[in-house]
Amino acid sequence: MDIILHVWRQKNCHVKGHLETYKVANVSADMSFIEMLDMLNAQLTEKGIEPIAFECDCLEGICGTCSMVINGKPHGPESGTTTCQLHMRKFKDGDHIFVEPWRSKAFPILKDLVVQRSAFDRIMQAGGFVSVNTGGARDANNLLIPKESADLAMDAAQCIGCGACVAACKNGSAMLFVSAKVSQFALLPQGQPEAARRAALMVEAMDNEGFGNCTNTYDCEGVCPKEISADFIAKLNREFIKTKRA
Repeated sequence: MDIILHVWRQKNCHVKGHLETYKVANVSADMSFIEMLDMLNAQLTEKGIEPIAFECDCLEGICGTCSMVINGKPHGPESGTTTCQLHMRKFKDGDHIFVEPWRSKAFPILKDLVVQRSAFDRIMQAGGFVSVNTGGARDANNLLIPKESADLAMDAAQCIGCGACVAACKNGSAMLFVSAKVSQFALLPQGQPEAARRAALMVEAMDNEGFGNCTNTYDCEGVCPKEISADFIAKLNREFIKTKRA
């Protein structure tokens, strides 16, 4: 099939960007969106045109680097899917597809579709650790943990830190990301000693990075490729309140 791509091109965060249009012919329905972009970049390189800058790594929906807004939705039209897992069969011959980077004050554009997401790293560094010595695997397995808590912790730990939640939120809030990282520790015995402190430090770091506030629109939950529940935001709020009571 043939498609028309409208791709955001921007040299760096200091200059204005714009959409450029490219026609991509003979696109296989079995291609991933990333493979289609690779094919386009090969064609641009042959013509002496600078290829489109974008990120990808694992191509398995784990690394979270393939951050693109496709036709107005982070990661594209299919729910629970990263950009690298999105296949061209989701589009039709002759479709016009608009591809843009994440839009957030806290995620400055580095080039084209690449944004700087180190703000997430700094939030994690602010409090995302466990000081309890869990020992080896055998020692950890001796800790009695309710299955419900273990399952919820695993659900939270699925967050890949891609930033789709921020890109979808009208406030540019990172609450879903932060709540998942706080909850994956707070739900387990090893993470509970610092749970309240961790929540306070990570929320403070989130605010300092310039992310907006949560107003419960649930857009974050709707676009999360790992389908992280917004219920974790309530868990984060509870942990944060504990610091105010202390």
